[in-house]
Amino acid sequence: MKIGSFIIGLLLLTGIVLAQNAPKENSLLWEISGKGLTKPSYLFGTIHLICPADFSLSDSLKSAVSKTQQLALEIDMDDPGLMGAMTKTMFMADGKTLQGILTEKQYSQLSQFYKDSLGMSITSFGRAKPFMMMGPMFNKILGCEPQSYEISLMGLAAKQKSEVIGLETIEEQMAIFDTIPYDRQAEMLLAMIDKLPETKTEFHDLVELYKKQDLQSLYNLTLKSEFGMDGQDEVMLFQRNQNWIKRIDKIVHEKPTFIAVGAAHLGGEKGVIALLRKDGFKVRAVGR
Repeated sequence: MKIGSFIIGLLLLTGIVLAQNAPKENSLLWEISGKGLTKPSYLFGTIHLICPADFSLSDSLKSAVSKTQQLALEIDMDDPGLMGAMTKTMFMADGKTLQGILTEKQYSQLSQFYKDSLGMSITSFGRAKPFMMMGPMFNKILGCEPQSYEISLMGLAAKQKSEVIGLETIEEQMAIFDTIPYDRQAEMLLAMIDKLPETKTEFHDLVELYKKQDLQSLYNLTLKSEFGMDGQDEVMLFQRNQNWIKRIDKIVHEKPTFIAVGAAHLGGEKGVIALLRKDGFKVRAVGR
């Protein structure tokens, strides 16, 4: 009984500590210090695609970038071998094809949508992992030609001759989508098409929360998304967050670094901010 009570108490205490580490302030930009750092690094939550009207690079963000010597993104988007590596890893394993994992009706529906709404044929996606087909859909969902924070940050880094690095390789990132059943990926794609108005509403809500810099609500919406990878939070978010911590520890001790990852990775008890604090870093919100 005493051992059981001790274990329960330890679990409760661990839960309280993790909850205390989770960010409570509304902010997308955070300063990383402590743990022997002589100069701070910075952490920024991006939204990978957003309409130009909603896009903004604040003075605080530009100032933070100017104080660093390298830019760390989820992957090294400046790598000349990136496209080649992506081409090698974009296909489904075991020779599977889109037609093979979809019913004839589903394939016809998908084909018609891409032809009528996006003006393209899906034959070029024949062996690609279904999630790869989501890219062309975002213009339709957002109703604009999206802008990228990552590309803009790379532009700022280039001006000051900062190196661009990645927290994970393209091979590691693409391998994630081999752990998620291909038919599940295809089902999500079809669900986004079947419920296009709801998809647009959810993305609109996501953008509004992003503009408010509400990390906790962004995190919650990502977890409960009707069009998300249901049951895949561990591999899509939490496991990657954990993998990044040792890499972040290493790079920020090498030189001041501006780290930019999807905002959904920052919030919650298993988010990057909470994990960095647990690892001994001081992480504080930076004003807009």
